[in-house]
Amino acid sequence: MKITILTLFPKMFDALNESLIGKAINKGLLDIEVVNFRDFSLDKHKKTDDYAFSGGAGMVLTPQPIYDAIQSVLTPESYV
Repeated sequence: MKITILTLFPKMFDALNESLIGKAINKGLLDIEVVNFRDFSLDKHKKTDDYAFSGGAGMVLTPQPIYDAIQSVLTPESYV
């Protein structure tokens, strides 16, 4: 089984190599791929967020890097 995780914080998932999940990975039963949204940003600073257009507090993720990241890992057998 292959699981692809799309995130801005790929190092958070290093711990998945431990315990039962780590054993499954080592036995070849599970494959985990971690994809960083920033790798798909067209911005020279790899920026992936922007201010909300509504003027409210906080930031939102821009759709372009998310879309491109999903397209890069999507296969006919994928479940999203």
